[in-house]
Amino acid sequence: MRTRVKICGITRPDDGRQAAELGADAIGLVFVPRSPRNVDAALARAICAALPPLTGAVGLFMNAEPALVRAVLDEVPLNWLQFHGDEPAAYCRSFDRPYIKALPMGSPDAVDYADWPDASALLLDAHAAGGMGGSGQRLDWSVLTPPDRPWILAGGLAPDNVAEAVRALGPPAVDVSSGVESAPGIKSGNLMNQFLRGVSNG
Repeated sequence: MRTRVKICGITRPDDGRQAAELGADAIGLVFVPRSPRNVDAALARAICAALPPLTGAVGLFMNAEPALVRAVLDEVPLNWLQFHGDEPAAYCRSFDRPYIKALPMGSPDAVDYADWPDASALLLDAHAAGGMGGSGQRLDWSVLTPPDRPWILAGGLAPDNVAEAVRALGPPAVDVSSGVESAPGIKSGNLMNQFLRGVSNG
C-alpha cells in the first residue's frame, strides 16, 4: 500500500497548492498562537481555496478552548482535526469531525494507544509531553512499537531520511513540517519534491 503524505505548517496559499501538485495527500494548518507556523482563519481559508480537488486539509490545535476550534470550523473547510496537547478522547470527538491524536513519543511512559479508541489515526511524534512537534527532532525508530491501527509517522523526517523510515517501519502515512522548509513556515518546492520522491522510493 502506498505511504500517504501530509505536509504540515503551511502558511502560504502557493505552498499548499505546490505541495498538492507535487503529490501530497493532505496539508496541515496550525492554529496554535505560539507556533511560528500559526495561521488565522482567513489565511487558512485562502490556503484551502488554493488546493486542487481531493486534497485534504488538517487543522492542528493544542489544548485549545472548544470555542476556538468551533469558530475555525465555521470558517475553514477542514477534513480532519489534529490535537497535540493533553486533550482527552471525549474532547477530541466532541467536534463531530474525524480527528488525529498526536502522541509525544519523547515521553513514552505518557503514551497509551488505547486512550483514543475512536481517533482516525495516531500520529507518533518525537516531542516530549507538553511539546507540539515541528522542531525537527528525530524520533528514535529503533525503539518504536507502532499501534495495530491507522497511524502516522512524524518526528524529524526530511528528504535524506524518509526513504529509510518508510523501509524500516512501513508507516501508512508520514507527516513533515520543518524538514521541507527554507525558514519556519516557508516551504521549499525543491525539498518537498525530494521528500515525496523519497517516500516513493522507500
